[in-house]
Amino acid sequence: MLNALFAVIGLLTGGVINVLADDLPARVRPRVPHCPRCDYVYGPGGWLAIGRAMRGGACPQCDLPTRRRAISVEIGTLLLFAILPWLITPAVDLVIYSFYIAVLILVIVIDLEHRLILHVVTFPTTAFALIASFLLTDNNLRLALAGAVAGFIFFYLAYLLGRRLFGPGALGFGDVTLATMMGAMLGFQRIFFALVLGILLAGIFGLLALASRRASRRTYFPYGPFLAIGGITTIIWGDQIYHWVTGT
Repeated sequence: MLNALFAVIGLLTGGVINVLADDLPARVRPRVPHCPRCDYVYGPGGWLAIGRAMRGGACPQCDLPTRRRAISVEIGTLLLFAILPWLITPAVDLVIYSFYIAVLILVIVIDLEHRLILHVVTFPTTAFALIASFLLTDNNLRLALAGAVAGFIFFYLAYLLGRRLFGPGALGFGDVTLATMMGAMLGFQRIFFALVLGILLAGIFGLLALASRRASRRTYFPYGPFLAIGGITTIIWGDQIYHWVTGT
């Protein structure tokens, strides 16, 4: 029953992520779901991309097709949230970490589409994570603060080094604020694992892109999604991976 409830919450969360991913990069106040081309405001039956797809899959005013991204996000969050009650306990941890996962998915979508990591997302979430650390069973304010500082220092040094070696486009400051936010979310004991995992994923992707000749050494690709995936993976399976790697 709890899994079904979280599946519904995941679907609705996906709809919210889609709205925020459309409106926040445009620097406008989030609105009721609307067509990104003509601003037609959808009725309640069209608030979710899946609902629009079932009703023809296009804006009734300008015929803009419902984007695959919107449908993919809703289905993805539905499926992911459906399994979270099996993976995260107790209930307070489940609720808080579900919110963190939703924020990280939002970061992934916006960074992939706009190559932006927005302070309006990372700053408030960092503050929330510090406060929420009082409620988590595997984090506390001391660990959250230490994690935020460690994440900031680690990626700020990488940011400075990248600018010096490769120019201003190597890493954005948004990556630094993302690492800080993840440090507050995960705590000092897990932030390095998440960041290293994200860097490894980015490196593997870069090598595969070079090997397939889809990119050159100067091709830019965003780091944020890989860091966020590292964060999500650490939230859900961090303890299991740690024990598997260390053999403890």
